[in-house]
Amino acid sequence: MYLISIEGGDGSGKGLATNIVAEILEKDFTFTSVEKTGEPRRDHPLGRLAIDSVKMQSLKPEGEAGLFAADRLDHSHGWILPQLKEGRVVVSERNVHSSLVYQGIVGNLGLERVAHMNSAALIPDLCIWVDCNPKIALKRIKGGTLRNLSDKKEYFETSELQKRIREGYKNLLSGELGMPTPFDMGALVGPVLNESTELDFRKKLSFILKNFLHSRPLPINVQSHDVELYHLNELLNSLDGQATLENIGLEKLRGNSNWLNGQKPWKIIMNAQKNHASKLQQSSDEGKMEFPRSILNHSIASICGTLSLMNSADISELRRSLGPVRNVSYSHTRRILKFLHNDLCWLSQTKTLLSREIPKSRLKDEYYSFGRILLIIWPIRNEIKKWQRKNPKKHLRFCLPQLIKVNSNLISINSMISRLNTLGDGRKKNKPITTEDDLIKWWNGD
Repeated sequence: MYLISIEGGDGSGKGLATNIVAEILEKDFTFTSVEKTGEPRRDHPLGRLAIDSVKMQSLKPEGEAGLFAADRLDHSHGWILPQLKEGRVVVSERNVHSSLVYQGIVGNLGLERVAHMNSAALIPDLCIWVDCNPKIALKRIKGGTLRNLSDKKEYFETSELQKRIREGYKNLLSGELGMPTPFDMGALVGPVLNESTELDFRKKLSFILKNFLHSRPLPINVQSHDVELYHLNELLNSLDGQATLENIGLEKLRGNSNWLNGQKPWKIIMNAQKNHASKLQQSSDEGKMEFPRSILNHSIASICGTLSLMNSADISELRRSLGPVRNVSYSHTRRILKFLHNDLCWLSQTKTLLSREIPKSRLKDEYYSFGRILLIIWPIRNEIKKWQRKNPKKHLRFCLPQLIKVNSNLISINSMISRLNTLGDGRKKNKPITTEDDLIKWWNGD
């Protein structure tokens, strides 16, 4: 889903940063997987051509830049993009910013020229700039470890060139030079100094990643809608493939058809909101800790929606199924599950023979259809909340027809239609939903 690049001069600690970033992403977030890569690709013919052109000094700077761009273009669309579409995060040690610095600034080709040569490549969603004193970097390069691993002789190793490279990164990534289009779209963070301990370095990188991902930025290179549909299909397939285990605490598996049970979607939402509002009032009267203000917020919608596609799940299983779009942190997942079970009483929890210590949570039957609806209305959850705030006396059944009239909601409405056709419309006889009128009829239970 996201392409994260690690940039910096030779010996600055890019390899270490790449490994640390991958470890943090693997541990704390719910991507399908975390994939590490680097540029130029030493194990690919195009990457080797680019590396050899620098080592042998066989081409003019523009020719070298062209080989790096060709390797990047093939890498972007042949390998990275398919990973992103399936909800993976790719961490790349070097990407396009390396070419902008090494060939554009240090090689004197110019930023615009190098950007144009790379304009069809993917754009990093986040670029983390790692830096250190050139003397420290040169010492690391000449220390043997880096040379043995990567043959650093093919790159620039003199102290003077290290200073020019560092200055190039500083000028480009600090904003002193304008970032050429289209590579001005991604987030840039740095410099992250790597001159102290690895623990200190790790803390800095963890802070950057969590700030970036907790803001839930839209991915640049793929549509989050497409990533979500991929994950919803995966969840549906896993539900179909589950086996019913008798007599060990698991209830009968649910089906994917007729989950509305003849009810109107707007009414299911309204009833759930009334239930939540009464608990909220009770909590306020008793002076207890306040409940989450809306059942349409990200964390509740994500967890209830995901549980509606699972028989039951412990926290780890649930978080693996959230996917990158519906990601909720581990600690917050625990809080929301406790709230849904203890306060709203929407969950049942059991400890099975296969899971003696960690309870498995299951969405109760009476809220199963609400969970499914949350997945379908996911693209317009915030619009529904805004509409209700602006129209407190209007009936919820009028919400969707009025939102459809707003042109800015067109993409979200189309996303809802795709979700319905993926998850099924919940009626006895599934009816194809292709138009906005079909969607309104479904909303009204027709």
